[in-house]
Amino acid sequence: MATKTAPAFDVVADWERLPAGVSHRDVTGVAVDSQDRVYLFVRFPHRVLVYERDGSFVRSWGEDIFTMAHGLTIGPDDRVYCVDNGDHSIRVFSLEGEPIMTLGVPGQASDTGYDPKPPYEVHACECIAYPGGPFNRCCNLAVAPSGELYVADGYGNCRVHRFSAAGDLIQSWGEIGTGPGEFHLPHGIGCDATGRVLVCDRENDRIQVFTADGDYLEQWTDVQRPCDIAIDGNGIIYVAELWRPKGKKSFVLGEMLQDHPGRVTVLSAEGKVLDRWGGSSERRHTPGNFIAPHGIAVDSHGDVYVAEVPYSFAIRPGWIPEEHGDHQIQKFVRRTQAGDST
Repeated sequence: MATKTAPAFDVVADWERLPAGVSHRDVTGVAVDSQDRVYLFVRFPHRVLVYERDGSFVRSWGEDIFTMAHGLTIGPDDRVYCVDNGDHSIRVFSLEGEPIMTLGVPGQASDTGYDPKPPYEVHACECIAYPGGPFNRCCNLAVAPSGELYVADGYGNCRVHRFSAAGDLIQSWGEIGTGPGEFHLPHGIGCDATGRVLVCDRENDRIQVFTADGDYLEQWTDVQRPCDIAIDGNGIIYVAELWRPKGKKSFVLGEMLQDHPGRVTVLSAEGKVLDRWGGSSERRHTPGNFIAPHGIAVDSHGDVYVAEVPYSFAIRPGWIPEEHGDHQIQKFVRRTQAGDST
């Protein structure tokens, strides 16, 4: 029997240094710019917070703009893409928060027949009647090496949309279901250096891999509820995986007979598991473990940032107590670097 090894990453406790008068109840997305500054997309209130690598606060922007903060991406050109799940739009900004362009029509959902009426067998995404155009409760965006943009449009749709760098729609793909090229909540998305498009098919418990033109290549199934992915300069893939409580269901795995806590999984470019941490039911609220991993980013030093949404996902439904709600952003460094990383 193989010996289980400890994860290669250590948590940097209390990394975020919030200044007086600044607060949030969820961190939905995290990204880093070309200078390794860290950007958080937060809820309650909805805005963007900017930090140095050591966690010191730089600035905030975006107040009174967003309806429901969701995904955050910073491209190689340092454009900041803010995916507004409640507004059905993606707003693009400079690093200082100056508006550049908008994808989608703010406040206008595309027609997918989406009519969520609980109770749901698995998830509200089962209330989508048919695929549609951009956007209906869009989730995340990725920038390809070509500069093209790919959007996971998942809560009220079941599609991936491909845009030019200028924001012109090139194509869309995806259907409802569990087969190749079908989705139940395409939530996270990433593009690697070869141009492959990796889609977190969250409620189907898999990552689907496509060509840049949307042709299906393969799927990776050794993941649970993958929410977001980040890819480092060596092609290593980091996955934020959401908690699925005991008794909840998956479209492909059925009812959970035991608790499946949130975790982070590290994959090779071929989808092989290299590392994994979290996954504790008893200690999920403690540093280094997770309540509701939702976004993930990796900087040029290999430091990993994990964003969580404890209020929306776990406190509001009554799964965890209110006092555990400060568990929203964590930084991890490789164990060999833990003594000197900032």
